[in-house]
Amino acid sequence: MPSTPSRTPRRQHHENPVLNRSLVRGVEILRAFQPGVDLLGNGEIAERTRLSRATVSRLTQTLVECGLLEHEPGRRAYRLAAPVLSLAHAMRTGSPVLGVVAPLMRALAEKMRINVGLATADRDEMVYLESFRYNRKVALRNVVAGQRVPMELTSLGRAHLAVVDDAQRSALFAQFRRRHSADWHRLREEMDAAKRNVDTKGYCAASWQPEVVAIAVPLILPARPVYVLNVSVRTTASISATEKQLSGPLLALREKAKAALLSADA
Repeated sequence: MPSTPSRTPRRQHHENPVLNRSLVRGVEILRAFQPGVDLLGNGEIAERTRLSRATVSRLTQTLVECGLLEHEPGRRAYRLAAPVLSLAHAMRTGSPVLGVVAPLMRALAEKMRINVGLATADRDEMVYLESFRYNRKVALRNVVAGQRVPMELTSLGRAHLAVVDDAQRSALFAQFRRRHSADWHRLREEMDAAKRNVDTKGYCAASWQPEVVAIAVPLILPARPVYVLNVSVRTTASISATEKQLSGPLLALREKAKAALLSADA
């Protein structure tokens, strides 16, 4: 599913004297390229990053020289280059979390013929790190590693929001409110209900795609970012019925993953 350009207000990186402004801006340019976007010109990049066109022009040329962007002169535009994919592959193959958790996820997906995913937050979205798809019914939606989903609408995102600190949650809620002004009251109630479910049951559920129910649990480990595990099925059954069937196996998966990761870190 193609992602839309992030509407998150840019952080004021330049106010932090420790950070290198040029490097930060170069990363913002790379972030402007998202699934569904092949080529971007300097003007489009400037609009997405809120950088000046002169700054974008200088940095895109630098990124081309570094091999991270390719330039198409005829269309005066840029696309991500192959080394970016190599960096992503290095991250996945070198991740100690994926190395431990992925086999457990695959085993559950194969045993129950369900979809099992692992994600973490990036700003106001969730990014899949791994996804095993063994749904009982054929679905048009295919989720792969690296894919982004909305934080505020999904069980993954709501499980994450349930465990972050109040300051982070408030800042994210402010963004969501601007984005969903027409139905903010309903959305806020759903996210608050998800937090209560995580606090009391350990998980939350959501159905943001037609006939797809997903349940998610946060996976919290010392000195690591918050990860979220989820299971989903394509079904016409109610959310509550799906919870009864899948919440137990998901919670058990979380405990197995947590124990294995703590043991690996010991």
